[in-house]
Amino acid sequence: MSANRIDRFLRLTNDKGASDLHLSVGRPPIFRLSGRMDPVRYRVLDEADFKGLVEPIAPPHLWTAYQATGDVDFAYEIPGVSRFRVNLFKQHRGMGAVFRIIPTKLMTVDQLGLPASVRKLTALTGGLVLVTGPTGSGKSTTLSAIINEMNEQRPMHFVTIEDPIEFVHPNKAALVSQREIGPHSKSFSNALRAAVREDPDAILVGEMRDLETIEMALNAAETGLLVFGTLHTNSAAKTIDRIINVFPVERQDGVRGILSVVVKGILAQQLLRRKGGGRVAAIEVLFGSPALSSLIREGKTHQIPGIIQQGKNQGMISMDDSLRKLVGDDVIEPHAALEKSLDKDEMRKWLRARGVKVDDDETAPTPS
Repeated sequence: MSANRIDRFLRLTNDKGASDLHLSVGRPPIFRLSGRMDPVRYRVLDEADFKGLVEPIAPPHLWTAYQATGDVDFAYEIPGVSRFRVNLFKQHRGMGAVFRIIPTKLMTVDQLGLPASVRKLTALTGGLVLVTGPTGSGKSTTLSAIINEMNEQRPMHFVTIEDPIEFVHPNKAALVSQREIGPHSKSFSNALRAAVREDPDAILVGEMRDLETIEMALNAAETGLLVFGTLHTNSAAKTIDRIINVFPVERQDGVRGILSVVVKGILAQQLLRRKGGGRVAAIEVLFGSPALSSLIREGKTHQIPGIIQQGKNQGMISMDDSLRKLVGDDVIEPHAALEKSLDKDEMRKWLRARGVKVDDDETAPTPS
């Protein structure tokens, strides 16, 4: 029996099918269930409760760093139950923590319900692939399914750089070297600099946070490596703009040139509440093409949605078409599609044609 008091709450999180457990001084523990916050029937936590639950499981050097900086991440595992990504932070009432369940079972592309065309990415041998979306949109889960498929089929060396390591990949056809920021390297840029010297075929950069990391990822892709990365953007066009805008103005033309050559795929995803419980991803899929390269070079990223529409027969999918399919298949509520859509006017027209009442100035249909 584990001596850690937190394990009881984490087991309950897993048993209830919650995605997260929130601990916050001044509030009782709270689960996130199917996207909604659901308080636990328990007393309001004070500082002593919080320390008694969290300090025993935090690596001592990170607990010290947390006291100093007010923000750290690490992973915690209850063998046979689940792994958890832990973020400790400070807020106006005191200390807080979020435990995100990392499913120990690796999901496949099919099990996640990802578009079949996503499999094209598993055959790539070089270039840059980006998986983007807001925090908690399932980027890590999608990437783990892609890596798992490559691991099963290709004899290659795959280096992952994560903060913290989420899905653990056993060696199958591939050799997978997983490195964690903190225990194994000081920063993403340090780990990426080292990874290029580790004879990799592919590298996963868990988060492209800063100019240095983004620049090194682009350079690695330019030299012929396959590089996977994540960003916090909600469309393919915004992803390209985000990377370019990280650089000083005088370097942006050069970066456009590199991106136009190396971008092989962008998946932008958002999670929505599924009718009847659980959550489902809406995914925009963009693949590299000569037409895309031209738009990136010429700074015409606003025309990328047109490329996606023209590329439907190659498996490209726009975010709004992905949302329409989920509504049409009765997987999500119409109001959820309108809220997450990129072109709200077009989505309103489409919903009205289906008999859903929508006012011009609102982002969600009124229930009929």
